[in-house]
Amino acid sequence: MNLEEQHRVLSHADLLELKRWNTPTIYNGWEQITSQDPASEGFNREETVDFMPQMGQMIGYAVTVVIEPSNGEHPLNNPGGRSEFREYVASIPGPKIVVIQDLDKPKVIGSFWGEVTGNVHRALGCVGTITDGAIRDVDEMTNAGFKALAGRLCVGHAHAFPVRWNCEVEVFGRAVQPGQLIHADKHGFLVIPEEDQEDLLDAARFMDSNECQTMIKTARESAGKSTNQILSDLNEAGKQFAENARQKFGTRGEWE
Repeated sequence: MNLEEQHRVLSHADLLELKRWNTPTIYNGWEQITSQDPASEGFNREETVDFMPQMGQMIGYAVTVVIEPSNGEHPLNNPGGRSEFREYVASIPGPKIVVIQDLDKPKVIGSFWGEVTGNVHRALGCVGTITDGAIRDVDEMTNAGFKALAGRLCVGHAHAFPVRWNCEVEVFGRAVQPGQLIHADKHGFLVIPEEDQEDLLDAARFMDSNECQTMIKTARESAGKSTNQILSDLNEAGKQFAENARQKFGTRGEWE
């Protein structure tokens, strides 16, 4: 076991269970246990586009890289950079999500990703990417099992090349550090602090069940009732939802 694995809080089995829920459900659990502000921290601040929504959720640890496809000097200045970046990616245990900051944003012109790079990084244990730049070869990347959240599609790669890596990046208004755990889907992504990871699975399970047993159950049982009765029942369900959250986490939850 390497040092990176020693510092990880969750088992691979835990990650597989977290992957079963969408990212909003993970957020609902996370907000109950975090000391961060759930109104401003953790999640992307700008809109993302999930180009493979049919692949569902992905979860993994961030490997980070900065690119600038408009600048053809980068491959000339460091001809071994592509190989060195792959060595960095390979050195980190999976599952991994490649998080790319495109310095050309908002005038994005080229994609780091395509059929070849998608397959290569899948072979290196990466499950997908989050980039504020562009992607291409969507069908081929999907076929490789490599999911992508990005800003747009494009035709070419231009001078896409790893400029620097294993560094802090900022994508969609959120700073991401190498090694941070990320949960992502068509809604966006959540960067989960290390101190919140141990209790996250239990919190997500609890809040999902809490919704089903109170608000959702009450709403689904509204047929044939008067509007006043429905409103009264929903108010009571909201109170119960809040009380359940209070007893579990010391918080009031969302629906009181």
